[in-house]
Amino acid sequence: MPERYDVIVVGGGHAGCEAAAAAARVGARTALVSMRKDMIGAMSCNPAIGGLGKGHLVREVDAFDGLIGRASDAAAIHYRMLNRSKGAAVRGPRIQADRKLYRAAIHEMLNETPLLDIVEAEATALDLAENGRTVRGLVVDGHQTLAGTSVILATGTFLGAKLHFGLENEAGGRVGERAATALAEQLYAAKLPMARLKTGTPPRLDGRTIDWAALDVQPSDEDGWTMALRTEERRNPALFCAITRTNRRTHDIIRNALDRSPLFSGEIQGEGPRYCPSIEDKIHRFGDRDGHQIFLEPEGLDDPAVYPNGISTSLPADVQRDFLRTIAGLEKVEIAQLGYAVEYDHVDPRILGHDLGVRSMPGLYLAGQINGTTGYEEAAAQGLVAGINAARFARGESVATFDRETSYIGVMIDDLVLQGVTEPYRMLTARAEYRLRLRADNAATRLSEKALTWNCLGDAHKAVIARRNTQLHDVRVAMEQSVTAAQAEDAGIAVGQHRETRSLADWLTLPGANVVGIKALAPGCAAHDDDVVSEVIEDIRYAPYLERQAAEVARLGTDENIRIPQGLRYRDIAGLSNEMVERLEMARPSTLAEAVRIRGITPAALAAILVHTRQRAA
Repeated sequence: MPERYDVIVVGGGHAGCEAAAAAARVGARTALVSMRKDMIGAMSCNPAIGGLGKGHLVREVDAFDGLIGRASDAAAIHYRMLNRSKGAAVRGPRIQADRKLYRAAIHEMLNETPLLDIVEAEATALDLAENGRTVRGLVVDGHQTLAGTSVILATGTFLGAKLHFGLENEAGGRVGERAATALAEQLYAAKLPMARLKTGTPPRLDGRTIDWAALDVQPSDEDGWTMALRTEERRNPALFCAITRTNRRTHDIIRNALDRSPLFSGEIQGEGPRYCPSIEDKIHRFGDRDGHQIFLEPEGLDDPAVYPNGISTSLPADVQRDFLRTIAGLEKVEIAQLGYAVEYDHVDPRILGHDLGVRSMPGLYLAGQINGTTGYEEAAAQGLVAGINAARFARGESVATFDRETSYIGVMIDDLVLQGVTEPYRMLTARAEYRLRLRADNAATRLSEKALTWNCLGDAHKAVIARRNTQLHDVRVAMEQSVTAAQAEDAGIAVGQHRETRSLADWLTLPGANVVGIKALAPGCAAHDDDVVSEVIEDIRYAPYLERQAAEVARLGTDENIRIPQGLRYRDIAGLSNEMVERLEMARPSTLAEAVRIRGITPAALAAILVHTRQRAA
C-alpha cells in the first residue's frame, strides 16, 4: 500500500464501486475497502438494472465512462424498453442480469483500473484530526490506519443493520454478511443527524418447480439496443420473464398473519420505500384490490433461482410458503431463499453539499443508501458524483456539480441535499421538471463535454464519443436536404394534405417517421448507426417544446440566481417560522433557486430572504 491515498472508499456495492472507479479514473490514488472482496459488485436484491428514471441514470453514469452500463450489458439476459409506446423522453431502458456475470464484470473492470487498490478489511472508524471534524484517513479492523485526504462512505444497507425474518432478527446487512456497527456508533457520536430506513427482498424461488406453461411470457426485446455506449452488440442468450398475480386467497393468508410480521408488530421502526412496498404493506394499504402483479425474473443462465418481483416480504417461512402456493404457476413452488427485511441507519442528506461532501466534516463524502436512497442506479450515480469530487478535493480543485436542467443526476442530488428524505428516495421521470430534454438516448450528447472537462473519460470512451459526434454532425446536415411530399410519404411520414417540398427536418415534425425509412430516404444517414439517427429524429421532434422550456429557464434565472451568503443567519430574518429557519439552516441553499425547492418555504419567506440578502450586499 502507498503511504497515503487521495481517496478511500468504504463499501463495495454499486455506489462504492462507481466512486472508486471514478476517483481513480480522474487520477486519484484510490483504495476500495470492503469486508469481503468476493462480494464486491454483488446485486443484493433484484438482478435488474434500469427502468423509468433509473435507466436515465444508468445512461448518464455511462456518459462519464462509469461501470454500471457496461456491466449491465456484460450480464444482460433480458432487455426491455419500458414505456415504448410513449415519447422518447419517458422511455426507460431496463435489463435483467445474470448475477454471477454482473459481479464478474465489475471485478474485471476494477482490476483493470490504474491507481486503484482493493483492501479486504472492515472499516471500523474514520481517522479524524484533533478537531474531531477533519478527515485524515480510515481505521480498518480496529487497529490499522489508512492515511487519506478524503473518505467516501458507501455503506449501503450495512450501517448499523439488522435483518428481520418474521419476528426473529439478527445483525447483518445481507444474508451471511456482518453489519457495520462500529462505524455507525462513531457517526452517531459525531452528532450527525441519522435515522432508520427499511428495505426488503422477496423469497427466491426454485424455477424448476414453477409451472411456466400456465403463465404469460414476456420475451426480451429483439431490436438490439444496449445500456452502454461502448457495447457493440449483445453478448448473452436471451431468457424470457413471466407474469402472474396474487389473488384473494393469497391476500387472506397474508392478512391473517400480519401479527407475525415485523412491520406490524413494531419490530421495524424504519420507513420503507413507498414505490416498492412489501406485499404485507400492499395488502394492508390496498385491501380493495383483488390482485397484485408479479414478474418472475430469472437470476442467471445456469442458475435455477427466480426473483418474484412484486412480493417483497419479511413474513415467517411457513406463511411465505403458504401464500406463494396460492398463486397461479406457483402451486408446487419451492423456496430457495426466504424473503427478509433489512433495517439500517442513514444520514440526513441535507448536511451535504451538491458535491455530496459533509459540510461540517471536510474530506468526508457520502454516497448511496447512506443518503436515504434506494436502488442500484441511484447509488451508482451518487458514487460517480462523490468519487469525482473526493478526488478533486484531494487535489485542491473546484467542486464538480450537476444541475437539474441537464441531468437526472442533478435532479436527484438537488432533491436530496435540499429536501432530505422521509422514505427511501427513488428516481422517477416525474421528478425532473425539464425531462423533455433529459432523454435516456441523448445522455452522452448532454454530458460528454462535462465529462471531458472533468477528465473522467478513458481513451476508448473518448474515441467512441469522437466518432459519435462526427456521425451526429453528418446526420444533422443530411436532415437539411430537400424532400418532396411523395418521397416523405414513401418513407412512412404521414404527410396528410401537404404536397410541397420541404427539408427532411421539417417533414419529421409530422408523425410516422422511423429510422429505416429515413435511412432509405437520406443517403447521408444510411451509413450511420441507428441510435444516432434515432437521436437526431427525436431532437427534431422535441425542438419546439425545448425552445419553450429554454425560455422558461431564462425567465426563472432573473432573481433566482442571486446568491445567498453562506454565513447568513436565518434566525435574524423577520417573518421566518422556526420550522423554515430549521430547514434553511440544514440545507444551506446557495441561491434563491435552491431555496425555492426546499419543502415548506413560502413565497413570502423567499421575498424576505431576497431583501435581507440585498441589504447585506449594499
